[in-house]
Amino acid sequence: MQQPLVSILIPFKNTEIFLPECLDSILSQRYEHWEVLAVNDHSSDESRSLVKRYSEKDARIKVFDNEGKGIIDALNTAYKHSHGQLITRMDSDDIMKSDKIKVMVDSLINREKNHVAIGQVKYFSDRGISNGYERYERWLNNLTAEGANYSEIYKECVIPSPCWMVHRNDLDFCGAFESNRYPEDYDLTFRFYEKGLTCIPCEQVLHLWRDYDTRTSRTSEHYAQNYFLDIKLHYFLKLEYDQNRPLTIWGAGNKGKEIAKGLLNKNINFYWLCDNPKKIGKEIYGKKMLPYTVLEVLDNPQSIVTVANEEAQIMIHDYFLKLGQSHMKDYFFFC
Repeated sequence: MQQPLVSILIPFKNTEIFLPECLDSILSQRYEHWEVLAVNDHSSDESRSLVKRYSEKDARIKVFDNEGKGIIDALNTAYKHSHGQLITRMDSDDIMKSDKIKVMVDSLINREKNHVAIGQVKYFSDRGISNGYERYERWLNNLTAEGANYSEIYKECVIPSPCWMVHRNDLDFCGAFESNRYPEDYDLTFRFYEKGLTCIPCEQVLHLWRDYDTRTSRTSEHYAQNYFLDIKLHYFLKLEYDQNRPLTIWGAGNKGKEIAKGLLNKNINFYWLCDNPKKIGKEIYGKKMLPYTVLEVLDNPQSIVTVANEEAQIMIHDYFLKLGQSHMKDYFFFC
């Protein structure tokens, strides 16, 4: 059977306490034809020394220093030194299931290029997992089981950063790590979507995702909600928006306001709708709030929905269905 080299890119910073479990899980992989490109992003603990000791015992593990600063520069440094036909990422505080690399390689080599192999994930933590993370894990894994990840791409990142694999040529086609837009994993997911890479369904948990208070996604400003909204709006306007159709925002909460400000800053006109009688008729940022039933008189509108309540979302889906409008064509859930 074909045994392509897999390059595993691992940026790391001050994860000394977690790195042994991470690296041991890679050394335990059933698929053995891999290389690790581990890049130290200016750690102040003993992380670099620890990875160096591993590299001295196994030549497949290579350690470098970040040629810039931050995770995007670290990924670019790792990618520059990689040689694999297949590329994947790993977080230095997480754990791979023993068959992760094999399952992903088998998925890719049995298909044409222009695919992305993905896997299901499971959160773990010493203190237990919150209800929010449980719901996100369940939502993400349900999408992954069907390969339907892009169908919810404007809600949240639908491909976890440490659980994908692609052919090198496909990654280059998508711009690899050249974009300087954060969150970098969400931006790359949108570029997979933009370039038409097909998500390969997977029903197996391949990756164990660690949660703790100081993980980067909890502490870095680059993972604040406004960054996610900026990416959503950027790609909506680039990939979906039809300037010949009236545009609406449904929802006047914080996310609706951020999207409204983004559109106003770009001088893009829109109708602002809500289903709260107390807000209808009021003005926000100089825009009058209108009842959502305005959709019935607009000529073939496109809509950004920023209503987070799940019961309300069901009602909104049903309403658009009644209007003959389609999800991910005529209306898009941004939360």
